Amino acid sequence: MRSLVAWYPDWPAVAAGYPPDVAAAVIHANRVVAATEAAREHGVHPGLRRREAQGRCPALVIVAADAGRDARAWEPVVAALESLTPAVEVLGPGVAAFATRGPSRYFGGDEALALRALEEADRVVGYRGCRVGVAGGRFCASLAARLGDGAGGSGRAVVVEPGASRAWLSSRPVGALGSQYEALVDLLIRLGIRTLGDLADLPAKAVLGRFGAEGAEAHRLARGLDDRPLAVREPPPDLCVAAELEPPAERVETAAFAAKALADELHRRLAEAGLAPAVVIVEAETEHGERLSRRWRHDGVLSASALAERVRWQLEGWLAGPRADEGDGLGEAAGGLDGRGAGGVEGPGNHGRPTGGLALIRLTPEGLRTRHGHQLGFWGGVSDSDARAGRSLARVQGMLGAEAVVTAVIAGGRAPDDAIRLLPWEGGAIPAACDRPPPGAARGAHAPGVRRRDRHEEPPPWPGRLADPSPATVHSQRPGAQVQDGAGRPVAVSARGLLSGAPAALSVNGGAWQGIVAWAGPWPLEERWWDTGRRRARLQVLLDSGEAHLVTREAGRWWIEATYS
Repeated sequence: MRSLVAWYPDWPAVAAGYPPDVAAAVIHANRVVAATEAAREHGVHPGLRRREAQGRCPALVIVAADAGRDARAWEPVVAALESLTPAVEVLGPGVAAFATRGPSRYFGGDEALALRALEEADRVVGYRGCRVGVAGGRFCASLAARLGDGAGGSGRAVVVEPGASRAWLSSRPVGALGSQYEALVDLLIRLGIRTLGDLADLPAKAVLGRFGAEGAEAHRLARGLDDRPLAVREPPPDLCVAAELEPPAERVETAAFAAKALADELHRRLAEAGLAPAVVIVEAETEHGERLSRRWRHDGVLSASALAERVRWQLEGWLAGPRADEGDGLGEAAGGLDGRGAGGVEGPGNHGRPTGGLALIRLTPEGLRTRHGHQLGFWGGVSDSDARAGRSLARVQGMLGAEAVVTAVIAGGRAPDDAIRLLPWEGGAIPAACDRPPPGAARGAHAPGVRRRDRHEEPPPWPGRLADPSPATVHSQRPGAQVQDGAGRPVAVSARGLLSGAPAALSVNGGAWQGIVAWAGPWPLEERWWDTGRRRARLQVLLDSGEAHLVTREAGRWWIEATYS
C-alpha cells in the first residue's frame, strides 16, 4: 500500500510555540528531546544533557516536555490533512500517515499530493517546516520523510517510485529501524549485518528461527513491507439533512412541504446505512435569528411517512401556536424541556410562537443503532391501533411538552399512593418499574437520582407495605370518615397500636352510617422520622353494602384512603 507520511522535525519545540529562529530546547529527564533550528546551529541536539546544552547556547530557552500539549497542537494539522482524505492515521505527535491511492489520483499524482500536504500542514503551523515522504509502505515513507536525499523528488517532499521501496531502503543502516529495535540492531551489527539491504537478503525462515518474531518483523520492514495496514478512522456517515426556505415560511403548509422532502431524504439515508435512530432532533431557524429545537424519541423504526408526520406536528406546534405576548401558558411547554419531545427556543421570543418565518429546517438523527426487521402479525400485516394512539399522544407532547402526557408506573412504597408514580409517556414503551421517590418529592414529577429497574425485576421488600390485593381506587382527595363501635363510641387507636373498640359502623363525610360486617387490622405505620414524622394506623373494613375500604387514622382523624370495590 503506497502511503504518505507527514512529519515535523522536533515537533515538541514547535508545539511549545517557538519558531525556528528562536533557540529553544524541550527537556525531559534532564536531557534534550527536541530543539529548534536556531538551537541546532549552536550544537544543541536531542540526547544532550541540559547543562551541556546551556553551555553551548547560553541564550537557550528551556521548555519542559508535555506530551498532552504536543498531541493537542498536532490535532489541527491532522484536521488539515483530513481535507485531502478522511483516512488519516496519527502515528504520534508530529507524525501522520494516510494511503495515497485515492487522493493521488484526485490531485494528479504522488508529487502533487505531497506538495499539497506540505501546504496544508505549513498553513496551520504558520511557517515552512513539514517534511513529507511517499513510498510503498508506511515504514519506507517515514524514512523518506526523515532521511530522504531527494531521490524521486526534491526539497522537503520525497517520493519513492512505485516498486522501488526495497531498493531505496537497501542502502540505509539497520539503525534506521528505530529505537524499539535497539537490542536487535546491536546484535545485527555485531554479526556483520549493517544495512537494511543485508537484512532483506537473508531468508525469512532463517531470520525467524534465529531472531524470533522481532527479527521477522524487522525483516519485513527491510523488504519494504509493513507489519500492519494503516489503522485509519472511519468517518461517520453524514445523515443530517437540512433545507433553506426562501422566502421564510410563516404557514404550516409551506414549511411542512419542505419538511416532507427532508423526512424522505433522511429515511432513505438511514435505510441505506441499515440504521435506525433512537432520537430525531427537529431544528429550525427563523429569519430573526431564533433557533428552535425539539427532540423526538421513538423505540421502533420510523417509516418515512411517520417521520414526516412528526416533523409536521412539531412545525404546527411552533407556527400555529399563540405568540409569546398572548400568554396562554403554553410557552413554557415550547421550550426548556428535556426528554420525549423535549427542546427549546433560543433568541428573541423564547416563549410561544416565533416572531418570524422559518428560514431553515434541519433533521438530525441521534442514538443510531442497527435496524432490525419487524415481526408481522399472525394473519399478516401489523395492527396500527397502538401506533395511531402513540402518534396522537406524541402530537400532544409536541404541542404541550413532554410532561403533558404521563403514564402510571408501579413503584415501591408502603402506602397505595406511594406505590404509583406518574412519568412522562415514552413513545408507547412501558416505563420500567422504579423505586419509590425520595421523601418530599411530588408525585408525577421526575425525581433526580431515582434508579429505574428492569421491568422484569422484582421490587424490593417494603416492611409494613399493604398486602395484596391492591385497592381498585386510590383517592387523590381522601374523604373524611368516622368509625364507631357497637356502643356508638368513636374508635381510636392507642400508642401501642390497639383499637379502643371493635369497629361496628362507618360514616363517610358525615353521611349515613353503614354497618361493618368484617374488619382487619389495625396496622400501625411510623416513618419519615428525619422529616416531619408520619404516624398512621390502617384498617380494612367490609360494609354491609358490599363495599370495602382501606381506612387510615392519622393526626386523630379517620380518612378513606382507598376503595377495593
